[in-house]
Amino acid sequence: MSLNDTPSGERVHIGIFGRRNAGKSSLLNAITGQSLAVVSETAGTTTDPVKKSMEILPIGPVLLIDTPGIDDTGELGEKRVEKTRETLRVTDIAVLVVDARDGKNDDDAALLRLFGKNGVPCVVVYNKCDLVAHRAPLLENEMYVSAATGENIPALKEKIARAARADDEKLRIVADLLSPADFVVLVVPIDKAAPKGRLILPQQQTIRDILEADAAAIVVKEYELRETLENLGKRPRMVITDSQVFAKVSADTPPDIPLTSFSILMARYKGSLDAAVNGVRALDGISDGDKILIAEGCTHHRQCDDIGTVKLPRWIRQYTGKKPDFVFASGGEFPADLSPYRLVIHCGACMLNEREVRYRHREAALQGVPVTNFGILIAHMQGILKRCVSVFPHLAAELDG
Repeated sequence: MSLNDTPSGERVHIGIFGRRNAGKSSLLNAITGQSLAVVSETAGTTTDPVKKSMEILPIGPVLLIDTPGIDDTGELGEKRVEKTRETLRVTDIAVLVVDARDGKNDDDAALLRLFGKNGVPCVVVYNKCDLVAHRAPLLENEMYVSAATGENIPALKEKIARAARADDEKLRIVADLLSPADFVVLVVPIDKAAPKGRLILPQQQTIRDILEADAAAIVVKEYELRETLENLGKRPRMVITDSQVFAKVSADTPPDIPLTSFSILMARYKGSLDAAVNGVRALDGISDGDKILIAEGCTHHRQCDDIGTVKLPRWIRQYTGKKPDFVFASGGEFPADLSPYRLVIHCGACMLNEREVRYRHREAALQGVPVTNFGILIAHMQGILKRCVSVFPHLAAELDG
């Protein structure tokens, strides 16, 4: 996978914030070297967040987000400001753009407090420095730039890259559980929901992570697993399956071989696994009419037997013997008020970045609503959850307790 093909969930999200006419859009254009955002002397030209996926050296693959001015006014302006605040949910690095001629004001100070509250590293940029005669001393995270002349734009990229590296503490998908020369068997059903000519993103990412661990990935369909394990001649380190075929794969995988799923590994990768394992217990207390939110991070075309909107609701009704009320959300949609829901069931979130996933779990925790994950839920309903998290000993111990 090239850097230009890197999915948005794996890109460093750089949010550009500030007041109207501070030069946010001009700065975006200067950083990218392209005229992506409309630039005008009229305040409030940017009416919705503008996003651009690209590679910026020395950072690597990034998603740049140019936001409307935080000081926008009127009813429409308030909606634009709310969009700006929503952008903070996914922002890994914030760039606060200040007009060097005016300096910071209360709106900028409010943004800095928001960044701090959300743990978002920030670079403060005094733009239009070519128009000021005197440059006051700056703090460590501040710098003067000119989007018009290009002054200090390369230095800004370097400063953003340093902030990104300091914030990069992501786990691996599976590589840290493997040793060189290990075998891993991946079970990948090819059904109507599978995209033509390619594997779905979590499968691609897992294969890549296995190869980076100097291990070997063997990919089979669910009805090939038993024979493959018999013919391998070597015990695999683990079997990783699509959660939809958990029952068959569990039956065909000897008990001494660890078993887990792509969805469970993605939950761990995004930092939500422990909460999701704890949250699945709420399923056993579901009653008729309880609202269950099923949330997916992508907006794929739904097939007639779609996992999120068809299979999961059917399996939940069969398992619980109840008739809950299902509500569905996809892509960037996620309700701010979760109080109506008895349970939130989330996909593996391969299309969302870690900050967005952590935001969703944090909001649910603050509102007292349990959250679980597609794979964990299915394993729980199949009675094999402990086995499927046994590669993470602390979770298996919790389930014993």
